[in-house]
Amino acid sequence: MSDDAKPSAPAAPRAAGRAGRNTELPEHLKSYKGVWVFIEHDRGHVHPVSWELMGQARILADKLQVSVAGVLLGGPADELEKYAKEAYTYGADRCYLVRDPVLQGYRNEPYTKGLTDLVNTHQPEILLLGATTMGRDLAGSVATTLQTGLTADCTELNIDGRALAATRPTFGGSLLCTIMTLAYRPQMATVRPRVMPMPRKDATRSGDIVEMPLGMVETDIVTKLLDFIPDATRNTVNLAYADIIVSGGKGLKNAENFRLVWELARVLGAEVGATRAVTQAGWCEAERQVGQTGKTVRPKLYIACGISGAIQHRVGMEGSDVIVAINTDPNAPIFDFAHHGIVGNAMQVLPVLTQTFRTHLDKRIRKVA
Repeated sequence: MSDDAKPSAPAAPRAAGRAGRNTELPEHLKSYKGVWVFIEHDRGHVHPVSWELMGQARILADKLQVSVAGVLLGGPADELEKYAKEAYTYGADRCYLVRDPVLQGYRNEPYTKGLTDLVNTHQPEILLLGATTMGRDLAGSVATTLQTGLTADCTELNIDGRALAATRPTFGGSLLCTIMTLAYRPQMATVRPRVMPMPRKDATRSGDIVEMPLGMVETDIVTKLLDFIPDATRNTVNLAYADIIVSGGKGLKNAENFRLVWELARVLGAEVGATRAVTQAGWCEAERQVGQTGKTVRPKLYIACGISGAIQHRVGMEGSDVIVAINTDPNAPIFDFAHHGIVGNAMQVLPVLTQTFRTHLDKRIRKVA
C-alpha cells in the first residue's frame, strides 16, 4: 500500500432483518431482566389465562434466576390491588400498576402507551399475554411500538440459554416450529387459554406493588368508549373449561351420525367438540371447534370419535388428562398420544358406550338414593 493510501472506513453494522440478520444481543439490552405477565381483567373478573401464564412465567423465571411480575392497567373502579394479591398466590413477586380514568374499559391506544411505558422504564426480558381478543390486539401494537419480536398462539414456552424458545404451529398446522427473538427485548409471546395448566395457589406468598402514572388525557385518544352492551344471544358454549368433552370428526360420515356424539355427551354431562372439517361441513357450530384454529381445551376426559389426530387438532386437545380415541384405523395418528384406544367403528361403539355409561350412572344414583 502506498504511503498516501488511506485505510478504508470500517463497514457499517448490518441491519437486523431478512437481508442481514443480527443474532447478537446489543449491550444496552443486556440489562433487561425478569418475566412479566399482562393480567387481563374485565368487569370485575381476571381472565383465567392470566393465571395460567403466571404459572408458566414462574417456571421460566426460575430457570433464568429472575423475578416474576404482573402488569395491571385499569381505571378508578377496577380492584387492581385485589388482583395483585391474587397474582402473588400464583407466582408473582411484584405487580406494576397503572391506574387512570382513561384506562376504565379496554381501548388499544391508552393500554398500549401504559404497557410500553412500563416496559421502557423497568425493562423486562420476557412479556407474556393471553391470546384472547384483548391480548392479541394489545400484543401486536405493543410489539410494533417497542420494535421487538412477537410469537403468537404458542403451544410451548422454554428457555434456551437466555432466549425464550416459543413453539407454535406453522404451515397450516402441519408442523411445529420454535421461534427465538435473539437481538431484541423484550421477547414477547401470546398463549391461548388452556394451553398451560392452571398453577396451584400458595396463599402464603406476597409481593410488592410499583405504581406508575399514565400521563394521558381523554382528548388525546381517538376512540371513545360510549357504552357496554352485552350480547344476550351469544352462544354459551364454554368448551375451553369443560371437564369432559366428547368430540367427533369426519369419520362419523354425516350429520345424522354426529348426533351419537351429542347423546353420549348428554349422558356424561359433557360438552361437545368437533374438528374443523365437521364445523365447515355444518354438522355443528364453529364455537365447538377444537384445534389450532378453534379452541384449546384441557378437560379431565376427552373422547375423540372418528378423529384421525392430525396436528391441527392435536395441538388443541393433547393437554387433556385422559384421552380416549375411537377409530377404525389402528394406525391413525391419534393412537400415538391417546391414553386409551378403541379400534372400531364409532357408529357402533358410541351407542354401546352411551348405554353402558347410562346404566352405570343410573346404578350409582339409585345407590346414593
